[in-house]
Amino acid sequence: MKTMRALLKPVLLTLMALGLSGLSVEAETSRIKDLASIEGVRQNQLVGYGLVVGLNGSGDTLNNAPFTKQSLTAMLERLGVNTRGANLRTANVAAVMVTADLPAFGRRGSRIDVTVSALGDAKSLQGGTLLVTPLMGASGEIYAVAQGSVAIAGFQAEGAAATLTRGVPTVGRIANGALIEQEIEFQFKDTRSVKLALRNPDLTTGKRIASAINEYMAANSAEPTDPSTVNLTIPKNFKGNMVQLLTEIEQLRIDPDQVARVVVDERSGVIVMGKDVRVSTVAIAQGNLTISVTEQPIVSQPDAFSNGQTVVVPRTTIQVDQGANNKLAVLKESVTLKELVDGLNALGIGPRDIISILQAIKTSGALQADIVVM
Repeated sequence: MKTMRALLKPVLLTLMALGLSGLSVEAETSRIKDLASIEGVRQNQLVGYGLVVGLNGSGDTLNNAPFTKQSLTAMLERLGVNTRGANLRTANVAAVMVTADLPAFGRRGSRIDVTVSALGDAKSLQGGTLLVTPLMGASGEIYAVAQGSVAIAGFQAEGAAATLTRGVPTVGRIANGALIEQEIEFQFKDTRSVKLALRNPDLTTGKRIASAINEYMAANSAEPTDPSTVNLTIPKNFKGNMVQLLTEIEQLRIDPDQVARVVVDERSGVIVMGKDVRVSTVAIAQGNLTISVTEQPIVSQPDAFSNGQTVVVPRTTIQVDQGANNKLAVLKESVTLKELVDGLNALGIGPRDIISILQAIKTSGALQADIVVM
């Protein structure tokens, strides 16, 4: 038994090593489904204008929101109530914009979520109910109708001398609040070619996607036509299910390529650098001239029983820091991202100064990456 265990131990270790290596390789790759989408299979944005009623005095002020008053009057007239010329003073109604996303292949009668946003000066939509609101697409056609109770995550409370607001009480959501009334036709059955649209356009990634598809189908069916499109032609002898084929293709894994890029946000000091960022040999020195001026006035009083006056004598202290302790650092050629970050951190440089240094390195031609300033 001991001999058999001794023989199996190296085999088990080898299998574990192969399994772990397989996991690491798989972790470095991505599915085609996560890198590209099928052209035509996408969501469509819908928008509508409606009224929310039932608010507890937190609705629009009708004198300040004439569109709310006009909409309320028109709605009541459609219901047989004539309010023309009447002085409406309700504060329980709010005009809102309703938005939703119509999913691909959304069928008539299925439900989708909607977002409700106040349009006037309403303070909160809490407890309100959205009345029937048609939702239109960019073409002006009605694709869904929304109605239901609005749920909000924020709240507002106020008193005579203080107001507390948490979250955004003027924006709410209605889960499954709209019914799809019209479908967008798209048929896979008679399609003989489809286009894969890359979410991050790249020629190398497109070529790798095409190679993976051709290897899977054992035919030259896929071809990249530009950095963002891979054209897939279905073979004439293919008699299977088109949906099943696309499902299998979406699960294929490749190693996506990306452009070396540094993204900086000067307002917040955020810096994001890709793994392929490289820096040639460059020397960096960073120092600031800091002048600190401190005023400590002193009150000078005369001696007792003298004719002097009490005066304020200014006293100023000036300190100058020329950054004499900052040293010149050399970053060696083709340093990695980790080495670049460690080198900049070793200089004791903050994020905003790192942004200036990266821009200076780019100007000198030593940074092999694009800098994108948000």
